[in-house]
Amino acid sequence: MNFDALKNESRLLLEVPLKPVQGSRFQPTGFPDLGAATFKLNDGTAMLLVESAQSMANRLEEVCWDESTKDWTDPLKGLSRIDVNDKKGAFLTSSILESHRINSPYILEGKDKSMLEILKSEVDVEDKGRVDIQKLASALLKYDANCLLHGVFLAKKELAGGRLRLPRVISAFIEAANVTQVVSGGVKLDDVDPKGDAKKGFGHVPFTREEFAGTITAYFSIDLAQIHGFGFDQKTNDLLIAVALYKIQKFLRDGLRLRTACDLEAGELVVKRPSTFQVPSLKELEAALPGLVAANTSKFANPAITVITYE
Repeated sequence: MNFDALKNESRLLLEVPLKPVQGSRFQPTGFPDLGAATFKLNDGTAMLLVESAQSMANRLEEVCWDESTKDWTDPLKGLSRIDVNDKKGAFLTSSILESHRINSPYILEGKDKSMLEILKSEVDVEDKGRVDIQKLASALLKYDANCLLHGVFLAKKELAGGRLRLPRVISAFIEAANVTQVVSGGVKLDDVDPKGDAKKGFGHVPFTREEFAGTITAYFSIDLAQIHGFGFDQKTNDLLIAVALYKIQKFLRDGLRLRTACDLEAGELVVKRPSTFQVPSLKELEAALPGLVAANTSKFANPAITVITYE
């Protein structure tokens, strides 16, 4: 796997056209008290946020996890992460599954303070003073390499007064342009008691449904300048780039059923910057990743999966 073409680049920008697998309608993400996030460009183009950056971060992590084995997918096995067991020793969660990753309350707020103490020791920053980003990055690589790609905010006063944070290296979102609203509806029927109490689930209950049609595009950005700024050697940089590209390619193959009424398929992946770079296929990435993981094993915790107990 050769990423020499990216050494002097600050960003890798990708775009992918998407379309519904059937028909033309799709359901976007909704927000509490807001609904669908529609907006207009300066030229009047009607736009829609189909999937937000925060949701896409979770989806890019989900495609790396094998729920049946509670482990990485095969190409990523050996990569560092933190697992959390309950007091009986049964698997509870993992830093890969938690919305705030290593900052999960199941990792830092339980009776088991081992991970908190490890971070305090290895990052070694007082409440005042400049945070050494390279030291923070090395600690994250050791215990949860995924945090380097998806960002972290260790909002604990015991950890440098809550100042340990990194922005996302990999960002993604999905938008639709020239959208039109499709409003439909129906009725939940109750033939036994049509006038029953709807608050308790009885009775006929009419409802509306809001969907959209338009031109859908997924956008991905990998912050190469941030990766270079971590101060790692090339084999670690190559690992981080390969994992980020694996997430994107696997999401485009396996993760595009966003909701029941938002089942999409991908068109051709387009590299916007640098235009000369060719993204490896998923098959190529799956073949290369085990070797890249093995080449970085000495920088991970031993064992690479740190297990703590939540009570």
